[in-house]
Amino acid sequence: MPVQSDRRMAKPISADQQVTAPSLARKASAIAAAGGAALGAVLLLAAVVLWFRYGSTVFFETIVAGIAGCF
Repeated sequence: MPVQSDRRMAKPISADQQVTAPSLARKASAIAAAGGAALGAVLLLAAVVLWFRYGSTVFFETIVAGIAGCF
């Protein structure tokens, strides 16, 4: 069986293609994701501290009162 040539394969437009740096939007989205993760970690840590400080009953009452205060 003869070896087929690569006529059907895609060829690059230019051999001088260079890898470019990530765009500003990509960097901004990475920073936003890291900031969101950090904010989530801080909120979780605050919840754990409140839980140990006030106990589960007072903790839940505080959360419910805070949510009710928003409406």
